[in-house]
Amino acid sequence: MLRPRPLKIGDSIGLVGASSSTPSDKIELAIKALEMLGLNVIAGESCYASYGYLSGKDDLRAKDINSMFQNPSVAGVFCIRGGYGSARLLDLIDFEMIKSNPKLFIGYSDVTALHIAFNQICKLVTFHGPMPSTELYKGLDSYTMDSYLNNIFTDRPIGLIKAPEGMEIKTLVDGECEGIITGGNLSLITASIGTKYEIDTKGKILFIEEVDEEPYRVDRMLLQLKQAGKLDSAIGIILGYFTNCIAEEPEKSLTLMDIFKELIVPLSKPTIYSFPCGHDLPTVTIPLGAKVRIARGSSGVYFLD
Repeated sequence: MLRPRPLKIGDSIGLVGASSSTPSDKIELAIKALEMLGLNVIAGESCYASYGYLSGKDDLRAKDINSMFQNPSVAGVFCIRGGYGSARLLDLIDFEMIKSNPKLFIGYSDVTALHIAFNQICKLVTFHGPMPSTELYKGLDSYTMDSYLNNIFTDRPIGLIKAPEGMEIKTLVDGECEGIITGGNLSLITASIGTKYEIDTKGKILFIEEVDEEPYRVDRMLLQLKQAGKLDSAIGIILGYFTNCIAEEPEKSLTLMDIFKELIVPLSKPTIYSFPCGHDLPTVTIPLGAKVRIARGSSGVYFLD
């Protein structure tokens, strides 16, 4: 796996809309938030475009991503927001060109489809982290900002990730394993199954987070991953935030912990939960494709490269 060159103050970065359209009042705020980090922002046409629930038609969004990677003056590519639509771009992305022009790429949520493809096809480490029009423009807490900056401005191994003050990373299945981390949003991971962009979890540590899904839907998606062999082929599992994943009628629902105990615990894979990453703050930025270790009885995760 290739870790891209870290950014430096004064670098130009490309800002793209890979998924849903961005509210007009958030675009300039997003750009200013990146400029406050010392970056020069080149905003793609997709940041301003709208096509139904998408930030422009597929060819426009793919063109922006391809051109930002191809442009030698652009040092990194940032997704302005998530939503829906990145998977529609996969057949239009020039993976060979991107492999020849590796750059820092960051986003999360719907961007999971692009993370999986870039990790597996381009062998490129990408970054699961906050996005300009959803978090950055509002300002980040120190825990989130420190993690974000330590990933995009340095290439030093992060080392041990500890929980934010007042929180605790917990063990579901004790054990130790070491491998490349892959994954992201559960809905997008599941949607990749059966496609040529299907996630490969063999010998890897699988990271999963989700938002706004009732427990029975989480159950359904985890069951699909299990029946597709994706949980069994992973060597370990990291469960991040499952934000607002609550039942409308709790008295008629299993809890998330019920689901985890029934579908994950019997696999006897080292598994931790309440890892601070996903659709909530504070959150860590994860270099997907990096080597990590879950230690026995660990209160955190070690990022080794």
